Amino acid sequence: MAARNFLVRSPKEEESSAAVREAVLLGGKNAAIAGTVVAVPTLVACRVLPWAKHNLNYTAQALIISAVCIAGFFITADKTILRNARQNTIGRIDKST
Repeated sequence: MAARNFLVRSPKEEESSAAVREAVLLGGKNAAIAGTVVAVPTLVACRVLPWAKHNLNYTAQALIISAVCIAGFFITADKTILRNARQNTIGRIDKST
């Protein structure tokens, strides 16, 4: 018996995959920017400030930087996807199709 594909395709499949691709690209760019902006003061503080020297080991520094990168990626990607979804609301769909 042949396998059947029960997925329901979106009428604008190409547009949705382009929107996801755009969200991933923008999220990656903002994650790199946010990571750079946070990495410099974090690493400098761990070399200069006595409290940071004693309390922030390499793992803590990596967690701080990666948390900001992850947050920057997901916030930007979410905003981009929501912006694209807002543009594709019911009011903008062509009534003739």
